[in-house]
Amino acid sequence: MKITIRGEKVTITKAIKEYITEKLTKLDKYFDNPKNIDCRVLVKVKNNQESIEVTVPTSRFTLRAEERHEDLYAAVDLVIDKLERQIRKNKTRLDDKYRNLPSFEMNFAFEVEDSEIEETNIIKRKDIDMKPMDEEEAMLQIELLNHDFFVFKNVDEDCVSVLYKRKDGKYGIINVK
Repeated sequence: MKITIRGEKVTITKAIKEYITEKLTKLDKYFDNPKNIDCRVLVKVKNNQESIEVTVPTSRFTLRAEERHEDLYAAVDLVIDKLERQIRKNKTRLDDKYRNLPSFEMNFAFEVEDSEIEETNIIKRKDIDMKPMDEEEAMLQIELLNHDFFVFKNVDEDCVSVLYKRKDGKYGIINVK
């Protein structure tokens, strides 16, 4: 796995880099071809809390986890545990879903235009290339990414849809026709 570690308001020392790399390489056993996977790690500090975000885009899905803790090393351990749980929890669903399908790229290409943002409340703008998927696959993605909503091209309804998590733990969907 190719690991890119970036620090925001924190200097990434050699010891931190080695620790994160050592822990993340334990995830290689879950992937067929880990050398082709680019893992992105962002380490941040806010007040007394150390935060680590790990994003692992693969050809079929994207794993993402974030943890905060007073100790960075503890946060790394927690985020690795969370990623392993995601993989184990969804392994059978992923295997069933993608068993006989050809491989495709699920990575979104984001382009942020900071120069066009003037005096509005919009602080970031993203352009997303969506691949068509059904609602079940979108629910899998929202769980893997650990987000509150997911925008996708709905093949069942032939429109753009927004899947969102409700406060009761269930899902809602908005179709844009």
